[in-house]
Amino acid sequence: MRATRVVANLRVADIEAAKDFYTGFLGLSTEEFNMGWVARYTSPDTGANLQLVTRDATAPEDSVISVHTDDIDAAYAETRELGYEIVHPLTEEAWGLRRFFVRAPDGTVINIANHRD
Repeated sequence: MRATRVVANLRVADIEAAKDFYTGFLGLSTEEFNMGWVARYTSPDTGANLQLVTRDATAPEDSVISVHTDDIDAAYAETRELGYEIVHPLTEEAWGLRRFFVRAPDGTVINIANHRD
């Protein structure tokens, strides 16, 4: 698998209540998107970013990072070949993302994602 981007998924109780700290104090002032349950904030100067997540809307567990890849089908096939636990199957989400969740051997749940072209 080839990772093209990794974004931290920070669990928060309320995105709107947490937003000021991350956008103001940390300078992640650009809101790339906000779906109510997940929002990504980025620094316009450095490109540093993170996602605030209350709970995943369609997956059975929350992930701690999102790893973007340019070939989601190959990543899914490799995950299955290696015998890693798939927590959420390869899914085409309504918001334009193809993704699956895999559990790393240490128990960490990772969102593997690719935007549809």
